[in-house]
Amino acid sequence: MDKIRQNTLHGEVAERIRDLIAQGALAPGSRVPEKQLCEQFGVSRTPLREALKVLAYEGFVELLPNRGARVAKLTKATLKSTFEVMQSLEALAGELAGQRITEAELANIEALHYQMLSHYKRGNMQEYLLANQQIHEAIVVASQNDVLIDVYKNLNHRVRRVRFTAELSNDYWSQAVSEHESMVEALRARDGAALGGILSRHLRNKVEMSALEEMAE
Repeated sequence: MDKIRQNTLHGEVAERIRDLIAQGALAPGSRVPEKQLCEQFGVSRTPLREALKVLAYEGFVELLPNRGARVAKLTKATLKSTFEVMQSLEALAGELAGQRITEAELANIEALHYQMLSHYKRGNMQEYLLANQQIHEAIVVASQNDVLIDVYKNLNHRVRRVRFTAELSNDYWSQAVSEHESMVEALRARDGAALGGILSRHLRNKVEMSALEEMAE
């Protein structure tokens, strides 16, 4: 990982730490290794600690009095509440994307969809999940609503290590692919209402049919 330039704001440090948490490199409940991260990023303690304050406000870490910070644990209750909010956000994003998506954005989502189908047919779950993640994020961006995008991005960072790494049953996997086919059809038709409904059901089904809750504390 490249070192961060000294003139970069603490926001970039926070972004790097969010990624480490989402990837599982910083495990829930573990201490944040400040000295190690300062060396890794090439920054001093000041921007790192400012970044940790931001992350504490966002719910990614917990600040410990005179003892640094630790990665917040993702409880079943928090996971359920977070997905309830994300379900509404994705539904709204779908409605708006159906009205506002550009031809270039649609072409990108279609390409990602075909990549995802290829991974599904080969049984390559990790690559499938990566393409799946990119599709959902691209639909949110196509909403062209900056506030929605920012809120979604924050919540998605919190649960990404669960949402896009969980093992999927064959039944759920097949259903999820079918729902993605419907998403693309709704986008092509510029049918925001239909897309919003599909996205809402899709996320609800993921929570109900996959092993997400088993991955939380």
